[in-house]
Amino acid sequence: MPQSDGGYVSLTGGPQSVYNSTTEPQSASKSVMETVKRVIGSAIGAQDKHALIERDGAQPYIISSRDRDKTGKAANTRMPSAPAHTAEEARLLGTMPVDPMDDIELRSVQLQYPNQRGSIVGQCDLRRVPTDKGDILVAVQGDTTKPGIVTYHDLGLNYASSFAGFFNFPSMRALLDNFCVYHVNAPGQEEGAPTFPEDYVYPTFDELASQLLFVLSHFNLKTMIGLGVGAGANILARFALAHPDKVGALCLINCSSTAAGWIEWGYQLLNSRNLRTKGMTQSVMDYLMWHHFGRNPEERNLDLVQLYKSNFERSINPVNLAMFIDSYIKRTDLNIARTPSGTPQTAASLKMPVLNITGALSPHIDDTVTFNGRLAPEKTNWMKISDCGLVLEEQPGKLAEAFRLFLQGEGYVSKKLPTAEKIK
Repeated sequence: MPQSDGGYVSLTGGPQSVYNSTTEPQSASKSVMETVKRVIGSAIGAQDKHALIERDGAQPYIISSRDRDKTGKAANTRMPSAPAHTAEEARLLGTMPVDPMDDIELRSVQLQYPNQRGSIVGQCDLRRVPTDKGDILVAVQGDTTKPGIVTYHDLGLNYASSFAGFFNFPSMRALLDNFCVYHVNAPGQEEGAPTFPEDYVYPTFDELASQLLFVLSHFNLKTMIGLGVGAGANILARFALAHPDKVGALCLINCSSTAAGWIEWGYQLLNSRNLRTKGMTQSVMDYLMWHHFGRNPEERNLDLVQLYKSNFERSINPVNLAMFIDSYIKRTDLNIARTPSGTPQTAASLKMPVLNITGALSPHIDDTVTFNGRLAPEKTNWMKISDCGLVLEEQPGKLAEAFRLFLQGEGYVSKKLPTAEKIK
């Protein structure tokens, strides 16, 4: 910088000054503030540069040329400040000074209500059906003059806790206009069921399947469509093998066609002992949650997990559930096999159409694959639904659509039946 503009020169003027790096201003009369003022003045004079404006002694702030209005004046674009309140006013009003941005006016707000799980208890007519192994509870939902769908639940559940979310789904409510649903409960699994005596012999899975004959006879059903989950799917498959003329179609979820393995047998035997002696323990609940949802269900739907845990603790009789589990781990193989085309039938197989479904996160995928390999390919559809373990609860829309198309393909449902998108 030139010396006239407040430049710097060496402290010494001798021949060794070139080696001296210490400098000082040449003119002491010109202060730094004068230099700053001169720079500010030149900036104010430039029209295409930023302008510096001082307001009432406050600190200057920069206004760009694009912030000016058409007349060239600076536009007032600053956020209005909060109204000033004195301490006395704040004391009188009972409030402290607040930021005006805390008060926001909401416009065009629309409330969205999630699909409520609801309950089907009030929609059903409860009937006690006598069988050769004692009475069982059947919940009838719909018009009994229409074709029947028979459902069967899984371990730790009953008709209300297993199928409430599914049959309350919009597209399934439309499907109920064409069918009557008969929800069958395994002995002693309904809510508030009395405890079986110690000498009570719980029916085997073959005997539980034979009880469905009494249900069909009680309601004068010639044929039925089966919808079962887990243990209930195995029971419906046994009934379809023994009475193929009574079953028009099957929709089976997480169905196992083999006997229990050693690991499953050991876990379930321990669960049965805990249920008899201690009730619903944490280890039993963890196993039931894994059985229905797979691993880490809390990461997918925490509310649904809490709902099921509450159901396991309050709605199911632990002693009766222990007997149901004992019967489940003692199940026998279905003894079915796929017969290649063109060869004589050497083993039993399901003769009706079967929709074999599982979830991508379910622990029973291998069981459904094994089951699918033992069925006739021309009458079987295997489906794995993504992003779920318990298909009925986590993906009711996809399951309802698959079930509707399955029944439509078999001639049970009209093609004019509205889908979930049209209902919404």
